[in-house]
Amino acid sequence: MEDSLNKIESNVSKMIDVVVQKLPSIAVGFVLLLVGIYVIRFFIRLIRRRFERRNVDLSIRSFAESLIKFVLYVLLLLTVANTMGIQTTSFIAVLSAFGLAVGLALQGSLSNFAGGVLILLFRPFDVGDEIESANGSTGTVENIDLLYTTLVDDDGVKIYSPNGSLANSVIRNMSTGYRRMQFAVHVSYDTNIQQAREQVLAILTADPNVQTTPAPTFHVGDLNDSGMQVVIRAWVSHQGFLRFRGEIAEKVKVVFENQNIPLPKKSIRVIPVD
Repeated sequence: MEDSLNKIESNVSKMIDVVVQKLPSIAVGFVLLLVGIYVIRFFIRLIRRRFERRNVDLSIRSFAESLIKFVLYVLLLLTVANTMGIQTTSFIAVLSAFGLAVGLALQGSLSNFAGGVLILLFRPFDVGDEIESANGSTGTVENIDLLYTTLVDDDGVKIYSPNGSLANSVIRNMSTGYRRMQFAVHVSYDTNIQQAREQVLAILTADPNVQTTPAPTFHVGDLNDSGMQVVIRAWVSHQGFLRFRGEIAEKVKVVFENQNIPLPKKSIRVIPVD
């Protein structure tokens, strides 16, 4: 029993001696860590200003800042470990083995990183573009990071899409300049189609938000039992698309009211059974 206590006391004494011996190195390493974090943040701010002065694309800017920050923090950790007396060679070996294990466990994340690189290289979309991914996510690109791309939909909800899935799927980029607006209206068979067409096309061509090339169209799309379906198409800017669509629909309604164009109503007759 006494021998065991002596061994414990000896081990504790050795540990205290090691801590006391390493205490200056640990203190220096801790100070170096704090200073390094401050320097990295200051350096990132300098890079961000340089990017802004050179008008670097927002998508490249965001991705590059994330990558540089990651590399600098890894170098800082290696420097702090070396200052504290930790053998960096063994530390790097352990870190490499840990990285391999993490890489095997996080193959999806590596795929997302590679997808982010491909997105920046081939540029299927940029920050500020409105896109729709294959899984149905639609929104404006707010940020392209190392692993995820952030979208903001019309409701202001943020959608985080993995870069890997975006790089390997079909993407609809709706920010190519103009979008086609289309809506259908049911009118009565008594409607003067030619007169309605002239009035609707007149307000469309007079609207500064509507493009003249391709020209807006107005045509009969279908014939139903209760009336006709007319289809109205026009090209407007992708920015403010929903607002333009609502404004034009309101103008079309005013035209129909002024021209006394009746809208069909479905009537149901209930015949009593004797």
